[in-house]
Amino acid sequence: MSTVGTVEKALAAALYADGDQGLDTGASLLAADPAADAELQLRGEEFVRRAWERGWQPADVVRIVRRDLDEPHERLVAELITGESGRYAHLAPRWRAQLDELKQTPYTADRFSYATAVLELYRLLVRLPAIEPVGPVPGAPFTAEPSPHEPRMLTRIRALLAKAEATGFPQEAEALTAKAQELMARHSVDEAVLAAQTHRPDVPAACRIGVDAPYETAKAILLDAVASANRCRAVWNSGFGFSTVVGFEADLEGVELLYTSLLVQGTSAMTRAEATQRAGGRKRTKAFRQSFLMAYASRLGERLAVATDAVTDAVTDAVTADGGRDLLPVLAARDVAVTDRAERMFPETTTTRVRGVNDEAGWTHGRAAADSAQVSKTHPRITP
Repeated sequence: MSTVGTVEKALAAALYADGDQGLDTGASLLAADPAADAELQLRGEEFVRRAWERGWQPADVVRIVRRDLDEPHERLVAELITGESGRYAHLAPRWRAQLDELKQTPYTADRFSYATAVLELYRLLVRLPAIEPVGPVPGAPFTAEPSPHEPRMLTRIRALLAKAEATGFPQEAEALTAKAQELMARHSVDEAVLAAQTHRPDVPAACRIGVDAPYETAKAILLDAVASANRCRAVWNSGFGFSTVVGFEADLEGVELLYTSLLVQGTSAMTRAEATQRAGGRKRTKAFRQSFLMAYASRLGERLAVATDAVTDAVTDAVTADGGRDLLPVLAARDVAVTDRAERMFPETTTTRVRGVNDEAGWTHGRAAADSAQVSKTHPRITP
């Protein structure tokens, strides 16, 4: 049998049947034919390309593999993604950044175990459904790349948030986080004014941000809060463990930075609160952690929204006093554009009632931690 025939027969046995029998049959065929390895690799890269065409991006695929399979499969898919993406001379910046995050550690095992892992991975890849695209696939045209150097404002925001995560003093973290949000709000307004003045064809974009278990509902609410406070819209897909955030590019970058930082700060604060509870004789509970993070997200939403409104009002008043144009119509037009893009991407989003807040101590500690971090109140929209 030719190597192509071996691969075809192995894939036919393993990919489209449930259970382990087909996997064992396919793995046995591949293990007995080392010459088929190159063809098997090409088939895997083809499956990865099909995932791109169905709307998936590297980080999305790695996330679903990590959730549903094991560490060896993550190594294998990273190798496939790198190989397939290497075909293209130009990649969109966000795509390239995701490739840079891949763990490049080869997976080695006996031939049967290796073939089994490969077939398990391929079975997952071929079953990925179509999802909403958030950017061009490799090889497709995309808008001109920005400067490879990060804007100075984002560099400052990143530095402030890093300090907030590192400090052990809640009041210092509060001040640093508040300053970061202020800079993000000012950066958003500046970008809106610049686009209006130069008539730049600026349109909303989208990105996906992982929302991982445990306590993913609370994390999705936190991300929605950060997105809303920064003129973006977040839509949570609980089935695949991510939220799609829609907004202008400068705002998307800030949302990702702030959400990641606030999640780190919230987890640290929760750990400290649990230590206090244990010192008082109470055992750590899932209900405490869930309630803590829900309260943390809710209270941060309130504070972020207030901070953004204050900065926007101050900048708008200052520009108007200097005889400049009224910024409110400019900002309103961008809000409408973001909402329109989100509704076109997700015409059937729904809302859901949040449950699971049943620990008073957790709720109280969570709101207190949010006051220390100083950050939006809003409700997540959830994809069916």
